[in-house]
Amino acid sequence: MTIPAFIRIALAVSLTLPLLHAQAQDSDLQKQPEPPAKRLVGDYDSGSKFNDPPYTAAQIPYSKLTHIIHSGVGFDADGNLQVPDQFIEPELIPHAHAAGTKVMLLIGGDTTDMETNPSGIPALVKNLKAFVTKHDYDGLDLDWEYPETTEDGAFLLALETAFRKAFPSPRYTLSIDVAPWGGSAYNVPEVKKVIDWFNIMTYDCAGPWTAYGELNSPIFWDPNDPAPFECEPGGSDQQSAEIFLAQAPASQLNQGTPFYGYEYTNINQLFGLCPNAATTADGECDDTVLTVNYGPDIKPLINKHGWVSHRDPVALVPYLLKKDGSPGFITYDDPLSTYTRVIYSDWVQGLGGTFLWSLDEDYDGHSQDLLDAMHQATHLQPLGDEAP
Repeated sequence: MTIPAFIRIALAVSLTLPLLHAQAQDSDLQKQPEPPAKRLVGDYDSGSKFNDPPYTAAQIPYSKLTHIIHSGVGFDADGNLQVPDQFIEPELIPHAHAAGTKVMLLIGGDTTDMETNPSGIPALVKNLKAFVTKHDYDGLDLDWEYPETTEDGAFLLALETAFRKAFPSPRYTLSIDVAPWGGSAYNVPEVKKVIDWFNIMTYDCAGPWTAYGELNSPIFWDPNDPAPFECEPGGSDQQSAEIFLAQAPASQLNQGTPFYGYEYTNINQLFGLCPNAATTADGECDDTVLTVNYGPDIKPLINKHGWVSHRDPVALVPYLLKKDGSPGFITYDDPLSTYTRVIYSDWVQGLGGTFLWSLDEDYDGHSQDLLDAMHQATHLQPLGDEAP
């Protein structure tokens, strides 16, 4: 199935973009209807203001986003909110609304304990209503990693139903972050009736918890991967979309893309086995794998400082290896893979949109290449010259 899907991407780009160029150059050509609007949702981590370089509400390019998900507020089993210090930035929501961008509040917390004591739901809803109203948020995004049982699914439906009653549509938007492998515990056929969309987290298919140097977020699954246990099924954009398309309309699905990657410090090839995996208690790479962000960490290494960029011809995502063959493997996304992912998700699969985690990880102090690529693909514009 991979080859036909890739051909469809090539056709989408090769047929659509020249038409847009021709329309722009011929003023006598009758104006064509706009393509259907797609969502472009960006997660904004409240802790990013403490990054180096710092990323605050002042750095967000609001006009390139349809929605911002402000992360994140926790809650306990009694429904009390847990708001991080300096979470609220007074300029965030006014600036977003001035640009026509909505801001949703990401919440996640002691779901398991509340499930055994559902009497906490009314207090949680009451506290959220007060918080959302006070700060003028436009909705809620629930991050539960991960519901696993039938009981979890029933509680999830009860929770989202309570949210919907307190936060009616269309004034408020409700979404939930879901694992790429799906599963009956998400209760999609019923939950889809009370929320607006699902954010499919097709990433973290690689990391300290794998034994091999895998790809963080494949667009298509490479069958050469020796250990597809972490994200299978659903280990690629193609697979995860198909899992959810069987349960929900395309308009209710957003495909995820990461603005970060993983550096395997003791592997020197794609799909290489961590030398320490045989000796760790869990058989995984563990602390020999580092989380690295695109803007400040990965971008300066692309074809520099002894690193060479390669691209998996099946998964269509890049990775870095050391030129001299010494240990070092970095799985990441660049502007080209990000652009391809959004073209495929929005315009080939026909999903309602895409989302990213997270805005700060793309920022190098001056620019946001991955967000630019997402915006260009969302609006069927050619990929810009900023790609390395």
